Amino acid sequence: MTEQTTQEAVAEIWRLFKETDARFKETDARLDQRFRETDDKLRRLESLFGAQWGRLMEALVQSNVLKLFQARGHQVHRLHQRSKAQRNGDTMEIDLILEDSSEVIVGEVKSVLKIEDINAFLTDLAEFTNFFPLYQGYQIYGAVVALEIPAAVARYAYRRGLFVLAITGEGIVTIQNDDKFRPHNFGVDASTER
Repeated sequence: MTEQTTQEAVAEIWRLFKETDARFKETDARLDQRFRETDDKLRRLESLFGAQWGRLMEALVQSNVLKLFQARGHQVHRLHQRSKAQRNGDTMEIDLILEDSSEVIVGEVKSVLKIEDINAFLTDLAEFTNFFPLYQGYQIYGAVVALEIPAAVARYAYRRGLFVLAITGEGIVTIQNDDKFRPHNFGVDASTER
């Protein structure tokens, strides 16, 4: 009888073990589903926050950017925000376009500026007139604008011929380039510059 009781006890332990294992698997599956749902919600919030943050940054810049460039001798008098163009299935979106009859300053606005952002923006500047043919024949300059700009990144942008604009904590926008700076012309006669 002891042997049978031991076998029954072992069988009962195995049954409980399998039942517990099945419950752990069910719990894991429910947790995995909840984690996926939470990740989806966080991605949606991040996207919403990112879009709103970008608009706030652009609004801070918009208030006096024309005056800043006019004070530097650029006679831009029109400002366009979030201009989008499509060509052959590709899309280009530009945060800021400042223009007059012969000159355009194209701006990229970021909260934190990185070298990768500058390189991507330089690629966009090279393709700018393909997406915005209205500006063919114009002098085209680039400007990067950010709330946080590491010193090495600012130097990189400067060396690449871009205006560097910083947004201070008080919402004031300033051009960081010194008086020696000569912007690179990405437009008409660009091949003769630099």
